[in-house]
Amino acid sequence: MAKAKHTKQADGFEVIRKWLGSKDLQPFAFQEEAWQMYAEGLSGIVNAPTGFGKTFSVFLGVVIDHINRHPDYLKKSNNGLQLLWVTPLRALAKDIGRAMEIALEELKIPWKVAVRSGDTPVSERQRQKKSMPEILVITPESIHILIAGKNYRELFKNLTCIAIDEWHELLGSKRGVQVELALSHIKNLRIAKEDTADYAPLRIWGISATIGNLEEAMHVLLGADSSNGVIVRSALEKKIALHTVLPETVERFPWAGHLGIKMIAHVLPIIYNSRSTLFFTNVRSQAEIWYQALLEAAPDLAGIMALHHSAIDAEMRTWVEEQLHLGTLKVVVCTSSLDLGVDFRPVDTVVQVGSPKGIARFLQRAGRSGHEPNAVSNIYFVPTHSLEIVEGAALQKAYEQQLIESRTPVVMAFDVLVQYMVTRAVGEGFDSEQLYCEVITTHCYADLTWEEWTWLLNFIIQGGDTLQSYDEYHKVVKIDDLYRVTSRQVAMRHRLNIGTIVGDNLLRVRYMGGGFVGTIEEYFISKLKPGDTFVLAGRKLELIMVKDMDAIVRKSNAKNAIVPAWLGGRLPLSANLGEVLRHTFQQAALAPESHPLLQFLKPLFDRQAEVSHIPRENELLVELINTRDGYHLFVYPFEGRLVHQSMASLLAYRISRIIPITFSIAMNDYGFELLSDQPIPITEENCKMLFSQENWYVDLQRSVNAAELGRRKFRDISVIAGLIFQGYPGAYKKQRHLQNSTSLIYDVLREHEPNNLLLQQAYNEALVYEVEAERLFRSLQRICDGDILISRPKNLTPFCFPIKVDSLREQLSSEKLEDRVKRMQAQLGK
Repeated sequence: MAKAKHTKQADGFEVIRKWLGSKDLQPFAFQEEAWQMYAEGLSGIVNAPTGFGKTFSVFLGVVIDHINRHPDYLKKSNNGLQLLWVTPLRALAKDIGRAMEIALEELKIPWKVAVRSGDTPVSERQRQKKSMPEILVITPESIHILIAGKNYRELFKNLTCIAIDEWHELLGSKRGVQVELALSHIKNLRIAKEDTADYAPLRIWGISATIGNLEEAMHVLLGADSSNGVIVRSALEKKIALHTVLPETVERFPWAGHLGIKMIAHVLPIIYNSRSTLFFTNVRSQAEIWYQALLEAAPDLAGIMALHHSAIDAEMRTWVEEQLHLGTLKVVVCTSSLDLGVDFRPVDTVVQVGSPKGIARFLQRAGRSGHEPNAVSNIYFVPTHSLEIVEGAALQKAYEQQLIESRTPVVMAFDVLVQYMVTRAVGEGFDSEQLYCEVITTHCYADLTWEEWTWLLNFIIQGGDTLQSYDEYHKVVKIDDLYRVTSRQVAMRHRLNIGTIVGDNLLRVRYMGGGFVGTIEEYFISKLKPGDTFVLAGRKLELIMVKDMDAIVRKSNAKNAIVPAWLGGRLPLSANLGEVLRHTFQQAALAPESHPLLQFLKPLFDRQAEVSHIPRENELLVELINTRDGYHLFVYPFEGRLVHQSMASLLAYRISRIIPITFSIAMNDYGFELLSDQPIPITEENCKMLFSQENWYVDLQRSVNAAELGRRKFRDISVIAGLIFQGYPGAYKKQRHLQNSTSLIYDVLREHEPNNLLLQQAYNEALVYEVEAERLFRSLQRICDGDILISRPKNLTPFCFPIKVDSLREQLSSEKLEDRVKRMQAQLGK
């Protein structure tokens, strides 16, 4: 907020203006616009850079409206729930609640603010139900838990606004679908109250960072009412200073992961010269490695450095967040657990280790520093290998041109709808036609047919046609035109498993004396034996035994310890960043002197140009190389590892139709390798045909084994839809038991009910999320519209070297891999 100057406004506006003026502040234009739109009864989205007060643009709009409607607002307490503030992260809830409480206290408005999430004690939840606060900060899952209770309609009877914070994060996920369904129902409840005294229209407001499809984001948020929505855009710009940390020399044959920790001497001055630093890594295992490495390199950071990721004990995470607020921590090594809008004003520097994989993620993380108006966000990019330095130049260009990714909304998520239908049946029951009419007002289910609805209804009543013989799938019964859950056990099980976040089962990690360290995935612990040492929460721990859902440990002084590799680790390169990268590589080929980072990499690019080629934007480079390992085919689409895996499988399948041949496949975000023990028949004459879009979808399904990919997705879908019960808290079923159960159901449905909607959803999700089929098609189209250049180097090139090293990573230990790479580099250097 900027320095004050006063103008006359309506009562509510004037109260807020005076309050801000007393703090020597005035509202930004976008905040005033949002307040005015709210006062006119409109809904929409607020879009502004980090640190400029998006929260207050909506929260104070609700307060102004209340002041305008209630002249006695200073005395009026116990108003019932006025504002439901939905946040995707529990960590955000406390921070937002604190900021609102401070403002209300200074304004002398007697409103209560409360938080409701999975961490909220039962006693506090009961207190909220008896006497609702005026503002409830809540997660998407907790709204559905409220709806699964009795007499929940009374909770929303005075509600005037639902605000969805960080809507860009929820959009494109099944948690976003949960929000859509909850909004459709609460809007319907409020319409029924229109004739009551003191009625105020319900307004829906999203708060979003900049994304490529902001208009679509608003339509998804507001559903059938989106035609009356507005987007309030800030004209303010967040200044970001990007610094790429460079090694002393450039490796002509780079390999992934090698450079990272070796840059520690360059990273420590950044930390020491900053007031407070957030040190981002992309995965939890990397965070653990860097925390240990920093501690060993700079022991004086002990006590002023902390670790923060989702597997660490919640109390410890909360403590770290509090210390960041207070400014007592010098550096926090973290993952995406601190990506979103928590306001840590002491943080003036962000370090990003390795590629952020996407432009939006890069901007989000950069915005964690300088989190206040007009402050510059400083972010230091630490590449993990030489080629990644190109991304420093690409990210700078993408930021300048604001080439930010879109978020694709989820459609026809039948598993979430099945869960929601049972939620409503557990609560007060539902009328089939009324609920159908409500559901199709959402973006996700706008195309849901009555036939599909009837199938879903039959599924929650008796498990569909195939599973009707099993009583556990008979969850809902029809009583007097209402569909209800009458079994207390079914209701309890359902409430415990409401949500759409499905991961591997987690074991609690505890000391023998009872202290809690954090959580670890079952599959990782299952590979350890008693006496093995591993790292968690920055501590070396020796495994003593596994008892029930607890891994019992003690502290260890062992020199070497295993770093957990959590599932779902590697993020793929985004399409937007891939596009900018292709342009940047062209720039490196034609004018390396145009950017200092490209000039720094000139020895690498000179070597690549000498032995092969640097592709232009409209070219696809293919390298055919013969070594003692076999015949290599390297391809460089720059489309991210998921697309590369799919494209490699497709290409291998099509080549195998020319001659019988088998391949092993390796890939990274820049390209992929097919390796065979016989010459690979790809030539200038047939290459366009091999990358053709003709019959691409049929060939893709045959090449990637869509049935097996569907099996993996079906496990998550069956958990969300309640086909599989994960177990009670503290007594979850083992992962292999869940997998066996879902595999059995999957096989039965494939054989006896191939048109099962959940089965079809599994196939679709596999192609959309695992294979990125749509992006693959666009890539094939781009390749066929351009030129394919086949190079035949005599040996490995700088571009293919990191892919080759990745293919060796699974076969060799870290020490043996490093020795092998050094020998390869020395040989190639000759």
